[in-house]
Amino acid sequence: MFYYYYDWTYILVVIGAVICIAASGRVNSVFSRYSGVRSRLGLTGREAAEQILHRNGIYDVQVIHISGNLTDHYNPGKKTLGLSDTVYNSTSVAAIGVAAHECGHAVQHAVGYAPLSIRGALVPVANIGSMAAWPLIIIGLLMNGQTAALFINLGILLFSAAVLFQLVTLPVEFNASRRAVKELESSGMLYQDEAASVKKVLGAAALTYVASAAAMILQLLRLIIIGGRRRND
Repeated sequence: MFYYYYDWTYILVVIGAVICIAASGRVNSVFSRYSGVRSRLGLTGREAAEQILHRNGIYDVQVIHISGNLTDHYNPGKKTLGLSDTVYNSTSVAAIGVAAHECGHAVQHAVGYAPLSIRGALVPVANIGSMAAWPLIIIGLLMNGQTAALFINLGILLFSAAVLFQLVTLPVEFNASRRAVKELESSGMLYQDEAASVKKVLGAAALTYVASAAAMILQLLRLIIIGGRRRND
């Protein structure tokens, strides 16, 4: 049975990990670079976020300070927009860009942006799929006949739901970034050259989502190969 765990398909996992590490390193490098560039108007991430929300008629979302580095997120259930230590009180163009991006998600929620709703609906299924897929597949590998195929196929199906979640996340994140840049340019919160810097920051951040999706697809491919190999034995 060790045959199934030590084989060439591990290279797919390694490739996915390398892609994710490279993307993470890129976003940290770009964010660090532009975190040292102060916006000329001197707005903090919190102030920029509040202005963008109010410009879009959103007054029921609270901007809060959360701990961590780049842990910023919008919570549609609690109607809170959490900004991290490096964003909340920072006046850098990077911080303002990240804050504006999270506001983009709040605007998506307010206008009923379909991909955001689909992603929200997929969350519980994706969580179950990512946790249960491998145990089911391992059980299937330890069994024989149609029962084995049933467990393996169920595991692959559940993991596919997690992959689908990652794929749906891509248009949600790209759209939020486009909304952020457009808002910052039209509102005059940033000058043109500063907005160009924000595009670089958000572009690097977008690569992390692409990398995550690619890694998940490679993992799914590995599961399909392992399942197919087991069925052929």
